[in-house]
Amino acid sequence: MDKPHTRHCHSKNRFDPVNLRRTVLNMAFAGSTVHIACAFSIIEIVSALYSNFLRYPNNNPNAEGRDFLVLSKGHGVMALYACMLEMGWLTGEDISNYFSDGSKLSGLSDSRISGLEVTSGSLGHGFSVGVGVAMGLKRKCTSQKVYAIVGDGELNEGAVWEGIMLASHQKLDNLMLIVDRNEFQAMGKTDEIISLGDLSAKFSCFGFETLEVDGHDLSEINSNIQKLWLKGYDKPKALIANTVKGKGVSFMEADNRWHYTRLSQKTYSNAMRELDLYHDHS
Repeated sequence: MDKPHTRHCHSKNRFDPVNLRRTVLNMAFAGSTVHIACAFSIIEIVSALYSNFLRYPNNNPNAEGRDFLVLSKGHGVMALYACMLEMGWLTGEDISNYFSDGSKLSGLSDSRISGLEVTSGSLGHGFSVGVGVAMGLKRKCTSQKVYAIVGDGELNEGAVWEGIMLASHQKLDNLMLIVDRNEFQAMGKTDEIISLGDLSAKFSCFGFETLEVDGHDLSEINSNIQKLWLKGYDKPKALIANTVKGKGVSFMEADNRWHYTRLSQKTYSNAMRELDLYHDHS
């Protein structure tokens, strides 16, 4: 079985989550856009992936031998844009012009942008695309990996579970499903809309090698991704990341209004001040 691929020692992270959150706030304020909280909940996840696991030969987001990051919860795309800025794939001008006339960046994952593998505005579809990519890579006998990030509310969609069954049947041990379990979806608490129950037990029953982590603990994320790649030969992987929607800014945390709320000058300044204070004391 292939060993896990890391860019650096798995205990280190190249991208500072505080800086990534600053970039998300700058984008959202510049474009007067929404979906800040659902980007914040995956910041540590994407920081770990880009720092230590995703391979892009020659730093080329279109390299034939790259690993694939499929953002099925496409509305969290600002978290990926923040990483893509750090990778040098986007410019400061791209960030400051977000959502302005002529901007190439939109509020949902769009495969026309290098570095974004799927167009995923309609929830439930992106993961199945990731399964198809993983099947293709297995048939080509490559060592490439596929990581697919879904929201817990997205698991309401039957298409996700069809993909999960196919991944298990095809023994896609090059595929890792990462669940952003922030306990909210667009219109309320996930468990009040459709209860998900014991996700670890569900994924295990569906034939996935499964681990659960604190989705904001970088050390835990890194070590458990490593563990998943090292175990469960012939099994797809599932990492359930318990997260807080809006993590990093106190007045956004676990407040579902920030799924759709836009920043004012005051809330932007207050959020930036909190991040600065956090950085100064970390």
